[in-house]
Amino acid sequence: MGEYRAAVITVSDASDRGEREDLSGPAVSNLLASNGFHVEHRAVVPDEQAVIREALVRACEVADLVVTTGGTGIASRDVTPEATREVCQRLIEGVSEQMRASGRKHTPFSVLSRGLCGIRGKSIILNVPGNPNGARESLESVVGLLEHALNLLHGRTAHPPGWHAHVNQK
Repeated sequence: MGEYRAAVITVSDASDRGEREDLSGPAVSNLLASNGFHVEHRAVVPDEQAVIREALVRACEVADLVVTTGGTGIASRDVTPEATREVCQRLIEGVSEQMRASGRKHTPFSVLSRGLCGIRGKSIILNVPGNPNGARESLESVVGLLEHALNLLHGRTAHPPGWHAHVNQK
């Protein structure tokens, strides 16, 4: 990997106001960096749909992968999925399904996450939970898919090594 740029956006009223340290953003950034992504942009924004939407648009201008952390639950202020849906041309439902399915191994509450994964231009936007452990576990469950997905978006359509052997086993 090593060629893809990433941005991390923490969505949290309390962190935006400086009342709570952002732990999820650094956790996500570290995981991305350890998987070969160049984290070039980080931001903290409040749980405001218009502000999130604008942050996503700006991040997609400088990053191939934009990961948001926070605002994916069912509380009234959790509007990250709505902002994401507004800026994406297409959704990648299977990635979100994989994160929730993997999360069930850790907590039954993972099914309450409404995080999305979608495409804006040649960028992928991925919503993970705001809890640092949940964010890390969600991202870990799909990070291996992201390089291939980005390759496809960038016109590199060759399948990853071992793909044919895996498909032929079914």
